[in-house]
Amino acid sequence: MLPHCHPIPIEGCSVDWALEEGALRCTVSVRTHWTTGVEMEALCGVNAGLLCAWDMLKSIEKDDDGQYPSAVIDDVRVLRKSKGETSAI
Repeated sequence: MLPHCHPIPIEGCSVDWALEEGALRCTVSVRTHWTTGVEMEALCGVNAGLLCAWDMLKSIEKDDDGQYPSAVIDDVRVLRKSKGETSAI
């Protein structure tokens, strides 16, 4: 998945997962020497990761009506941005 804003050369990326109080946290850090667009890459990475996790876990949560009563993706945000490096959660 690619964001459609600033195509930039990514020099590094890390994805960290953590279980926290019944929730799954995905943190993506992206590094580049470019000065714009790095936060979009990190946000895109977080959303792609969480959608993948949702898809893998939906069979566990789906109720008899085919609905997902408690799964939610929320609080996606930029934690930190410095020149050329961003962490999003």
